[in-house]
Amino acid sequence: MDSERWGSNTRRTILTMLGLPLLALMVLPLVGLVTRSSVAEVIAAAQSPALVEALALTLQTTLIVIGVTIATGTPLAILFSTRYRTQHWFKTIIDIPAVLPPAVAGLALLTLFGRMGWFGQFLAAHDLFVPFTTGAVILAQLFVAAPLYIKACTIAFEQLDPLLADAARIDGASAWQYWRLIVFPLTASGVQAGLAMTTARALGEFGATALFAGNMPGRTRTMALAIYVYADSEPQVATAMSIILLAVAIVLLIVTNVRATPAHAQ
Repeated sequence: MDSERWGSNTRRTILTMLGLPLLALMVLPLVGLVTRSSVAEVIAAAQSPALVEALALTLQTTLIVIGVTIATGTPLAILFSTRYRTQHWFKTIIDIPAVLPPAVAGLALLTLFGRMGWFGQFLAAHDLFVPFTTGAVILAQLFVAAPLYIKACTIAFEQLDPLLADAARIDGASAWQYWRLIVFPLTASGVQAGLAMTTARALGEFGATALFAGNMPGRTRTMALAIYVYADSEPQVATAMSIILLAVAIVLLIVTNVRATPAHAQ
């Protein structure tokens, strides 16, 4: 027994030492960011009109992205969780936007919605222009963030026991009762994780937004773009914005992890 414990402790120590440099690289920059300014300085900087404007725009566009993602991404996740011949290809296509370099994502959106793009030409003929508008910010966030939700939900739905549907049908449950009382409770942790990742990704989107939507104050300048703009000219404002985004990300992760933790592990 003692030898087993010694072996376990030794293995844990070796793994910790091997992973410590990477762990330090991930943690220390965040600690440095948080300790760069005092609470009073962050509160003062948070009252900057530039921050309030960028935060309002970011929250507005992110909320819209969340709503659209849930309404249209959930049916796709349900579809992708069922087995059919081309399932693998569709799932791969959906994953591509999440791994594309941000500049490529922005250029791809311009190819579609720009003045000479496939849809852009039609829209321009009706005096409708998508690039460099708030709508472009929403499309950019949706393009890169929605796949994270779809992926997480698909995995959650795939893990359901197919016999549950048969059991519910035998017990006389309707399709709505089956989804409401069985599917949604059992997949809630996966759905919530996907929603948290999508929200965080939308809040922090930078590259695709900069290329496709531009960087116009009050119109397309989100928090991520504002941080880039004020990093040199007003570092305190940039730091306050960064800390706010970091706090949101931490809250999302905490909520997700608490919800996903099994009851016996709590």
